[in-house]
Amino acid sequence: MRAAPICPRCFGSIRAPSAWSSAWRCGTHGDVLPLQPPRPPARWALEAVRSNARVPVWLPWPLPPGWLVTGFAEAGDERTGTRASVVALAGPSVTQGPADLLVVAEEPGVGLGAALAGLDGPDPGEGFDRGPAHAKVHILGHPTPLWCVGGPQDRAVYAGEALGNWLWTVAWPAEAGCLIALSQLALRDLRDNDQELDLPYGASSPRLPDDGD
Repeated sequence: MRAAPICPRCFGSIRAPSAWSSAWRCGTHGDVLPLQPPRPPARWALEAVRSNARVPVWLPWPLPPGWLVTGFAEAGDERTGTRASVVALAGPSVTQGPADLLVVAEEPGVGLGAALAGLDGPDPGEGFDRGPAHAKVHILGHPTPLWCVGGPQDRAVYAGEALGNWLWTVAWPAEAGCLIALSQLALRDLRDNDQELDLPYGASSPRLPDDGD
């Protein structure tokens, strides 16, 4: 049996809908979209996320050498649809040891990207995109700017906008942010049906929060 949904902003427990309210409610953040338990790195899990997603499910493709898909997460339920998606990846760091990367797409106000980034949120913050972009990813052949957003020193966080939704990348350790800044990654929306990608899967990501965190 899967664990219970949690708050996408603080990863705390939430109260389920009742006869008096159709919303999930966090004691700190009020009505929220429920962050569902993380899904394992498997094709069936991807299909489950794709089937209900109202936002993109972004994957860097082709993957950087040595990188694997390590899980998925979503915020929303059957009533609301998936309004935030996360694809988790892992691979070699620019320094010794492994690195983890989360790619998040979400509607404004959900707060999941900011929470994963270690920010108060729910969004990147006013003025985060002032000045030249610090990195770019390519979406549908077009460069999409990302800006470095401050957060805990153990991770590198970039945020921007794509197709009307927030786009976040969160990488551990902080040095792994070079992957975003220098690699000019191309992102594909895994909801698109005109692609049959043979995704390489690895062990489940420890970076996806659940109610045991």
